[in-house]
Amino acid sequence: MGKVISIANQKGGVGKTTTSINLAASLAALEHPTLLIDIDPQNNSTSGLGIESPSVKASVYELLTENTPVEDVTMKTELPHLDLVPSHINLVGAEIEIIDRQRREHILNEALEKVRDRYDFIIIDCPPSLGLLTINALTASDSVLIPVQCEYFALEGLGQLLNTIKIVRQHLNRSLEIEGVALTMYDIRTRLSAQVAEEVTRYFNDKVFETLIARNVRLAESPSFGKPVLLYDSVSTGSQNYLALAREIIERNKSLFPDSPALKTGGKKKSGK
Repeated sequence: MGKVISIANQKGGVGKTTTSINLAASLAALEHPTLLIDIDPQNNSTSGLGIESPSVKASVYELLTENTPVEDVTMKTELPHLDLVPSHINLVGAEIEIIDRQRREHILNEALEKVRDRYDFIIIDCPPSLGLLTINALTASDSVLIPVQCEYFALEGLGQLLNTIKIVRQHLNRSLEIEGVALTMYDIRTRLSAQVAEEVTRYFNDKVFETLIARNVRLAESPSFGKPVLLYDSVSTGSQNYLALAREIIERNKSLFPDSPALKTGGKKKSGK
C-alpha cells in the first residue's frame, strides 16, 4: 500500500511545485514506483514534466468532476518509475462543480483506493490555497510535507495551514500526520538563511528535514525545459539536494520499505549546506 504525501503551503513562492516535481522524480530514480498528482489549476507540475495542455486528453479535472478512474487519467513520464495525473486549466472551476456533491471532500481519496497498491509513493501537488481541492488532497493523504522558504516571513500563514490540518484530522482523516518541513531556497552566503532555519527548527523541532534545498540555477532552469532537475543536470546541487531529501523520506518510512535500494546505499545524508 503506497504512502500518500501532500505537498502543501498556501503561501506562494515557497518551492511547493519544485519540491513536488523533484521529490517525485528522485523517489522514482531511487526505484520506488511513484505517482505525482497535479491538483493545482496552474498545472505547473504538469508542464514541469514536459507535458503541455494540448496533449492532455483527460486530467485530474475529469477524475474529480466525472468520476473518471485514475488509470484513465494517468500518463507516463520520461522516468521509468514515475507516472503523472496531469492538471488542466479547467480545474479552476472544479470546486464550484463539486460543491453540492455528497462526500465531496472524499472524491480523491476514494479514487486513489484503487491504485494505492501500485505505487510506493503518491505525491500530491496542492494549490496555493486552502480550498476544496486542498481539502481533497489532505483527506486522501497519510501525511503533509510543508516547504518553507529561507526568507523573511517564512512562518507567515503557517498557523492557518496547521489549523486546516488539525480540522481535517478531526473531521475527515484522523490518520493525517505532518511528514516534515523542508527548508527551501537556502543560501549559504547569507546569515538570514541560517537564522530562518533556526527559527523554523525551534517551531517544528524534529519535524524539520536535515536536508536543505539550496538556491540553485540549474534547479530554477529545469522547469522551462520540461524536466525535473535530475534529468536536466544530474550532478547539480539541486539534483543532489532532492535525492538526499528523497532518501531521508525513505529512511523515515523504512518500516514500509525495508528492502529499499536507497537504504542499502547509505540512507539519508545532509545536503545543501
